[in-house]
Amino acid sequence: MDARFVSFGEIEIDGQHYHHDVVIERGRVRKRKKGPSKIHRAAFGHTPLSPDEAIPWSSRRLIIGTGAAGQLPVMPGLLAEAQRRGVEVVIRPTAAACELLHPLDPDEIAAVLHVTC
Repeated sequence: MDARFVSFGEIEIDGQHYHHDVVIERGRVRKRKKGPSKIHRAAFGHTPLSPDEAIPWSSRRLIIGTGAAGQLPVMPGLLAEAQRRGVEVVIRPTAAACELLHPLDPDEIAAVLHVTC
């Protein structure tokens, strides 16, 4: 899968530009619906990635892109859920996370990519 962080607020995946956070699961791209995580915003100073969201648990590895400067908080509860499911979590700034997607078969990809901070 060809993914790259274009600039703050923009990511390109297989030629398609997105100006919002995305979730990739088995080659399909959808908008991240962070509404369920907003209740945790005050505790983190930013809406974190929480297990309350529709996390793509379909792969043995979940790649999380934490934004341009790597500022997206990942809640400990999400990491605990990943461990419970036997899913390895790889957390990198979004540009580096995109690079991890290149060699993977789209059917093996599970990722959440943040496009700002």
